[in-house]
Amino acid sequence: MPALLIVNPRATALTRPVRDAVIAKLAAGIGDLTVTTTEHRGHAGDLARKAVSDRLDTVITLGGDGTLNEAVNGLLSDGVPDDPACLPAVAPLPGGSANVFARSVGLPRDLHRAADLILAAVRAGRRRPLTLGRADRRYFTFCAGLGLDAEVVRAVEEQRAAGLRATPARYVRTAVRRFFTTDRRHPALTVETPGGSAVDRVLLGIVSNTAPWTYAGPLPVNPTPRARLAGGLDVLAVRRMDVLSSLGLLAAMASPGGIRPGHPGTSSLYDLTAFTFRADRPVAFQADGEYLGERTRVDFAAVSDAVRLAV
Repeated sequence: MPALLIVNPRATALTRPVRDAVIAKLAAGIGDLTVTTTEHRGHAGDLARKAVSDRLDTVITLGGDGTLNEAVNGLLSDGVPDDPACLPAVAPLPGGSANVFARSVGLPRDLHRAADLILAAVRAGRRRPLTLGRADRRYFTFCAGLGLDAEVVRAVEEQRAAGLRATPARYVRTAVRRFFTTDRRHPALTVETPGGSAVDRVLLGIVSNTAPWTYAGPLPVNPTPRARLAGGLDVLAVRRMDVLSSLGLLAAMASPGGIRPGHPGTSSLYDLTAFTFRADRPVAFQADGEYLGERTRVDFAAVSDAVRLAV
């Protein structure tokens, strides 16, 4: 069963010895394995797109959530087919700083143990359908956001471009700095649902495909505790961001139950198949931890059975 391994050499958690050992393990276990290293942003998507035309069985990513996101979007560059089995299955090996999606599907942080589980799934032909989120034309695996969280992602990407590592501590420090410089007094966002209802005066919008997820190492971040990979999309709309309410929000996100319905200063929406965020001024936007520019409108949809997962 021919497979492609896409390796991001800049992935935060990868060292050369670990990377080489995992590649050797996968090559020995699969046999017909092509290993390709990404060279620039978007390259993983190009490689996955070619894997579709080459009729490969599986695309494995060795990197972080951004590498997986690019690969998924490459697989779906022509849209979601009627039969997802005609596309290569996807499998994420956790090599980044957060590895949110890999952890959400039960893969351990240890690369060798994760590789063993993926090898077993590939050998057995074990596949499961995966529901994805779509923001305009961009698919995402676990989350998207407009506002402060996207500003943090943008700032961390700028620091990475300057040669700094994207560690959990860096995300936390950057989030604190951005909190005190972002506009927290003039809400720009409105969430509109197909039924005609709307949530307005929103400062920060978080869209989730699974729960919990995190950028803070082992600390779970749970803005939408009902979100499930097999369901629709859940939304947390934050309408108040003063210091005290924000501290309460963070404490609730890190609690075992996550943000409860009716949490002060927030509105929660559940299991949506389609909705729209509008903004009265350009607002930072991110998907799966990748900064995608500023937007005044984003149309979201839950896409069931979009790809198959080999885990």
